Order: sequence, then C-alpha cells, then structure tokens
Amino acid sequence: MPTLNNKNILVIDNDIDLLKVLREILTSEGYSVDTAESGRQAVERSKTSVYDLALIDIMLSDTEGIELLDILREDMPNTIKIMMTGHPTVNNAIEALNRGADAFITKPIDPEGLLELVKDKLKKREQAENLCQDKVSEWLEDRMRRLELVT
Repeated sequence: MPTLNNKNILVIDNDIDLLKVLREILTSEGYSVDTAESGRQAVERSKTSVYDLALIDIMLSDTEGIELLDILREDMPNTIKIMMTGHPTVNNAIEALNRGADAFITKPIDPEGLLELVKDKLKKREQAENLCQDKVSEWLEDRMRRLELVT
C-alpha cells in the first residue's frame, strides 16, 4: 500500500499489544509505521530513519518518556512529537509541552481522535514548511531582480 505522502511515524511504547493496534490504525490510513518497545530502541531507530511524527509513551521500561523526548528533540528536531499516557496528570502534560512535545494524549486512545490529531499536526507542519519555502523563493526572486538592475 502506498504511504500517505510518504509520512513516516515512529510509535514508542512498551505495551506490545498497543504497538500492534496503533500500527494497524495508522497503516490503514496509509502511513508508514515503525515501532519501538523501549527508549533505547527508539533512539536506535532515530539514528537510521527519518520520521515525520513520533508517538511517545510517558512511561517506558528503560526510561521516562520525558527524558526520551529531550533526546529525540535533539536527534529529530523537525519531527512532531506527541506524548501518550495512561496516567494523565496536569504536571505531566505541562512538563511534556514545556519540554517540546507538540501534543499530549491520554490512553485509552480514541482511534478517530488520534488520526485527526496526526493529520492536523502533519498538515500544519507542511503548511509552515511551504510558507518558509515561499518566503525563500520570494527573497531569491527579489535578489535576482536587484542583480539584473545592477548589471
């Protein structure tokens, strides 16, 4: 099945059953999905693949999801990062957002809500990238016109 605009998603959770469900939900919509059962595995994947979006559980077997968020923010600065938790607290949400998470969702995960969030975040990032490209193109065109006037 072709991927949705080649969007790659990394799902990180130590719950293998949840990884399978999330993979199925996301691939059914055309996304390419990799999974990681630990923070270590996620870091390894981030070194060998480029991801448009990462779903990160707050509680992993080998590290805190917030710590992993910090690492992935460095390794994958352009990747959208969405934190997931089955034990939501206001402090968790605030800390995750303050440390660079783009969104915070709670388990059990609503499939339709997840797909809507993923689509929305990817669309907004694409719009921002297009705006940046448009600005660069405008600047280059302006510079070229000025150079033509000088010569």
